[in-house]
Amino acid sequence: MGLKLVLGNKNYSSWSMRPWLALAEHDIGFEEEVINIYDPASKARILRYSPAGKMPILLDGESTIWDSLAILETFADKFPQLDLWPKDPAARALARSISAEMHSSFVPLRKALPMNLKRNIAPPKAGFAEDVQADIRRLCDIFRDARTRFGARGDFLFGAFSAADCMFAPVATRLRTYAVRLDAPCEDYVEAIHSLSSFKRWKDAGLKEPWAVAEYDTL
Repeated sequence: MGLKLVLGNKNYSSWSMRPWLALAEHDIGFEEEVINIYDPASKARILRYSPAGKMPILLDGESTIWDSLAILETFADKFPQLDLWPKDPAARALARSISAEMHSSFVPLRKALPMNLKRNIAPPKAGFAEDVQADIRRLCDIFRDARTRFGARGDFLFGAFSAADCMFAPVATRLRTYAVRLDAPCEDYVEAIHSLSSFKRWKDAGLKEPWAVAEYDTL
């Protein structure tokens, strides 16, 4: 049995995008199943795969792994040739630290600026609250710090595309979707994410999905 990713809606599910990009960008073959997470009837279907009842979920033989960051760590172990974490110890430590921060923080931004690839590019109607602006400033600090210290050999946070970029790719879409004004280094990083062939495939699929979430589409 090969790898299988069980994913939420590609238009809205930032968590699902992360491990998908890690495999797709490196042309690692896998099966996928997309479930509409906003349909109440989907809960039982998700629970068949994982007791956590959330996605993404990785099925790898008899192993079931849930949570985006845990799946990325599994891929790093399973495919060491991909160098999903930087080889340099200092770079790797920073990559893991900012990935964990992305995983656990930025709650105001997540709530106010949900991922929505179909949304016309424009600021949110309510504007940017101060706590959201603080999150945006912190994101830009992260981008500039990683790029300045370790990104000279490529377009991504640590030069080559890494697990850290998988973690930050969804927020890069939010920064563009909601027309956040960025300085040149941060805008360049957002553009690098949008230029990934894997991201383009993910977005194309998301734009074709029939599902809509009114509360997200009217922000």
